[in-house]
Amino acid sequence: MKQKIFLVFFSMILVCSMLAGCKKSVGTPEDNAVVEEDPEEEEEDTGYVFGYSCIDMENPYFDTLRRSLENTLGENEYQLISKDSGSDAQAQNEQLEELIEMEVDAVFLCPVDWEMVTPALEALQAAGIPVINIDTQVKEESLTKAYVGSDNRNAGFVCGEDLKKRCPDGGKILLLESPSMNSINERITGFEQAIANAGFEVLDRADVNGEKEKAKETMEEFLKKYPEIDAVMCGNDRAALGTLEAVRESAREGIRIYGVDGSPEVKQEIAKADSPMTATGAQSPIRIGKEAAEIGIAILDGENFETTTYEDTFLIDKGNVEMYGTDGWQ
Repeated sequence: MKQKIFLVFFSMILVCSMLAGCKKSVGTPEDNAVVEEDPEEEEEDTGYVFGYSCIDMENPYFDTLRRSLENTLGENEYQLISKDSGSDAQAQNEQLEELIEMEVDAVFLCPVDWEMVTPALEALQAAGIPVINIDTQVKEESLTKAYVGSDNRNAGFVCGEDLKKRCPDGGKILLLESPSMNSINERITGFEQAIANAGFEVLDRADVNGEKEKAKETMEEFLKKYPEIDAVMCGNDRAALGTLEAVRESAREGIRIYGVDGSPEVKQEIAKADSPMTATGAQSPIRIGKEAAEIGIAILDGENFETTTYEDTFLIDKGNVEMYGTDGWQ
């Protein structure tokens, strides 16, 4: 009897052990299928996408700035989406809205109009998209994360200092400016500061929006209106080139033309012994683009960055133009 009870008890233990051993493999292969994760899907895409909105890509300065941004971002395998407003402030605001819809990570901005861009800046801030303001400052600086540009006031100042040396007794001058662009405002201010109390008379001034054709048309009218003109200070090199065309076509002599940028086309003119193109307050879109790209990456990576950066500006004239070269930007 005891032997029978032992055998029954042993059999129960054996059955329980077998059931326990089989528990982990309960169900069909489909029920217990192991999902293999794709290594490529497992890696999250951390590549940043930046937007770039500038004043006018027909101006070689802004195209060079774009390429500098692309080169620096490309080294880190980040993408740049460029928008060309064609000097249209409303179009630029619409393009910035497009960049918001595209959910870019950050935006590099050269405003067409430093005030009219404010609504777009507010929209970018509301969307949580940081703005790196480059070249021309916006009026509402609190809506941007950083600014990278040239020492524009000095760019105009060195032109004024050069004119004083060439015309020690003063003279009659014209100013071709662009009130909607703060960078040009600074250049004209610097120029006027340099020539103050030096015997110069400002015959006239006009808003040419930094555009070559507008500058040419305006200069044609000024040439008819003023029989004596000693110099013309232009807010940028594009305006200086337009002025040069008008002066050449008029066959007027003795007019000195100044620009700001240091573009290859203007440097080529400066290098000509008989050209009215006298000098340019030079800057470097290559350095500005590189610095801005590095700051943009630092902002997105949560690293420290400079909130305001001014690149050096300097005079290029017939005496040093060959040192800086005439085939590209300095």
